[in-house]
Amino acid sequence: MALQETIEKQGNWLFERRGFIPLIVLAAGILWYAFLLYSGKAFVNCWWVDALFLCVGFIGLGIRILTVGFTPRGTSGRNTTEGQVAERLNTSGMYSVLRHPLYLGNFLMWLAPLLILSDVWFILLICAFFWIYYERIMYAEEQFLRKKFGQAYLDWSDKTPAFFPKFSQYKRVDLTFSLRNVLKREYNGFFSLVFVMTLFRAVGFAVTKREFYMDMPWVIIFSASVVIFIFIRILKKCTKVLDVEGR
Repeated sequence: MALQETIEKQGNWLFERRGFIPLIVLAAGILWYAFLLYSGKAFVNCWWVDALFLCVGFIGLGIRILTVGFTPRGTSGRNTTEGQVAERLNTSGMYSVLRHPLYLGNFLMWLAPLLILSDVWFILLICAFFWIYYERIMYAEEQFLRKKFGQAYLDWSDKTPAFFPKFSQYKRVDLTFSLRNVLKREYNGFFSLVFVMTLFRAVGFAVTKREFYMDMPWVIIFSASVVIFIFIRILKKCTKVLDVEGR
């Protein structure tokens, strides 16, 4: 099999398992953090330092929100667990400044908990893994779009960077922003981000204090995220409030 087909196959394989592989990275990060703490090479940050790191993740979530909030159903910005889906090519909004805004958002959401470790080499290692991991997924997606949309895709991709935004060529979206669509699709990511950050702090205190402990400001942050998560989940599962036609 040629290298081109091999990378595409790997990308499709990784895409189908994109919900599981990050858990392996999370486990590795927690174990390494515990080791650094136990060996005295790391310490638990003040709550406001980790809150700043959380803001890095929220920037990533914000990028996803700006993407999803303006994305209609059936475009190149919406894929499923079964594979790639696209009825039309999305080239406006966030997709006018970069080809993979959702993955840029994911990267920043990955980066936030890694910053807690304060281990530059481990952060660089995970960033390298992230690049290899998502590069193959992006390649598989782009092969699909290229086959489906042909020259229209080539014209768009020639002028639009893959990962690093080029804001000077922003093209306004014709659709209005849908907050309900964002709440419906991004509440899991919001809660997962806060949960992972809280988990790292809990591990930090467990190793250093030899007991379960959580400082009050972070208890408030986590509790607020739980309330928001439960509220939106009830709305999604028990009502049609968050359903938006064409989204």
